[in-house]
Amino acid sequence: MTESTTTTRPNITALRERPRAEVLIIGGGINGIATFRDLALQGVDVALVERGDYVSGASSASSHMVHGGVRYLENGEFRLVRESVTERNRLVRNAPHFVRPLPTTIPIHKTFSGILTAPFRLLVSHGRGKPRERGALLIKTGLIIYDTFSRDGGAVPRHRFHGRKKSHELFPDLDGRFAYTATYYDASMHDPERLALDVLRDGLREESARAANYAPVVGSDGSSVIIRDELTGEQFPFTAKVVVNTSGPWTDITNAALGEPTRFMGGTKGSHIVLENAELLDATRGNEIFFEASDGRIVLIYPLKGRVMVGTTDIDADPSKPTVCTDDEIDYFFDLIAQVFPHISVSREQIVYTFSGIRPLPRHDDVAPGFVSRDYRIERASLDDVPVLSLVGGKWTTFRALSEHISTDVMQLLGRPRTVSTTDLAIGGGAGYPRTDADRRRWVEAHRGAHAAEFADRMLERYGTYAAELLSSLPVTQHPLAHAPGYSQEEIALLAAREEVVSLIDLLLRRTSIAFVGGVTGDTLVEVANAAAPALGWDADETDAQVAAATETLRDAHRIDVSTASLAPQHA
Repeated sequence: MTESTTTTRPNITALRERPRAEVLIIGGGINGIATFRDLALQGVDVALVERGDYVSGASSASSHMVHGGVRYLENGEFRLVRESVTERNRLVRNAPHFVRPLPTTIPIHKTFSGILTAPFRLLVSHGRGKPRERGALLIKTGLIIYDTFSRDGGAVPRHRFHGRKKSHELFPDLDGRFAYTATYYDASMHDPERLALDVLRDGLREESARAANYAPVVGSDGSSVIIRDELTGEQFPFTAKVVVNTSGPWTDITNAALGEPTRFMGGTKGSHIVLENAELLDATRGNEIFFEASDGRIVLIYPLKGRVMVGTTDIDADPSKPTVCTDDEIDYFFDLIAQVFPHISVSREQIVYTFSGIRPLPRHDDVAPGFVSRDYRIERASLDDVPVLSLVGGKWTTFRALSEHISTDVMQLLGRPRTVSTTDLAIGGGAGYPRTDADRRRWVEAHRGAHAAEFADRMLERYGTYAAELLSSLPVTQHPLAHAPGYSQEEIALLAAREEVVSLIDLLLRRTSIAFVGGVTGDTLVEVANAAAPALGWDADETDAQVAAATETLRDAHRIDVSTASLAPQHA
């Protein structure tokens, strides 16, 4: 990352000028941010620091799903499934602007032959060894169990099961060998990074809360931790009564920096590709197609933002090294697409984006990656006399429950009672979000001001009811970006000014979906950088440096050559 010409950041200044808090959270992924929100709502003096941008690590590499974990039944993790489906249903209610029910279809082979095995190994094998083939009966049984766990106010419908004729009527592009389909419901999280920013904003609305990105913890001095401003290189000590380590896959690395080495983590790498393929998009019929390969790995074909996302892999990985979607993984995805939709052609030229990350899983030694528990636990240690709580595990779906668990432990250490419940509390732009078409039209009319109704509706879709604040700040006459359709110079400038943006890549990957949907070229980068430059104090040299840095990141981490907007050579 280049050093910005804007070296004074209000968020880091607030930490430096008052370098103490009741609680310091290290790690700004979704679990750290949610814990920050929960503690802030209790009135706790809480600070959060993140080594990079918010949700730029494991939380940015999710499969964009909020799910109950139907596959966890195979390991007998009934507590986790119950919690997951409960939290999924709560998110459908509390964050309706970003979390919506998603039909998920499992195609099933009549002769149990192959690429599909039901995700319910517990029912017959109880094992973690070689995958065994599963068929319609066991999948049906598993989904009945799953529906039982899912009962929570009817947030999502129950599963449906279809035979050969109906299955192929519904999904005519499916391979003819499939004899059944089972469709159940989980939920789509179409903009996880923006959902996380809403959670963060909820916390920052409290006077007692402060947070800073690009502020890694680099060491300790007695009971103080040492924080570095990544832009200026300046370091300063910070003290707290309790330290919470929510660094995800990097939890052990953070503890080592604090002088307390641990061996809690054993993350696995998951990669995804995003395809622009109209035929494949149509073949899904709006469903996520979910199946288990013969090697036990879960694969999904997921329509999202007019594209098709395909994932994911599950490979042991070293968090100290960067991850990238490899050629072997792409070949693996293409092979599996062909086994489900054999008459649909896919090619590397259709890949508009790739991403890869490391799951924050516990150390698992001889357990195969696909069978490692997705549950979480909290480990306790100390820095001199300061309690240090380290989160091991955790996933997007359960972030609210997990953060409640951690913050309750923290409140006990502080000797204070909880005063606010987040159980039914709307998240960010989910507050007052219209649920019907009529309510949506009324909301748009009430908040659009002089803006066109179509524009106000697009903003509501993009930001939830937070759009009201943006609509009141954006001019009626805007300058559309020619190379980033749907965005204007003014909207980019507003995001840059309000959302703690430090780099161009923050805007491309986490404040917007510009990179995810593809079509990013050198012209796109220049256009977005120029729109953000005044708000961020970038001069011409810094703007050029930001474009160069974003070009490198897109090529090396996401394999996109912006000069041609195509898949770049592998840089593993």
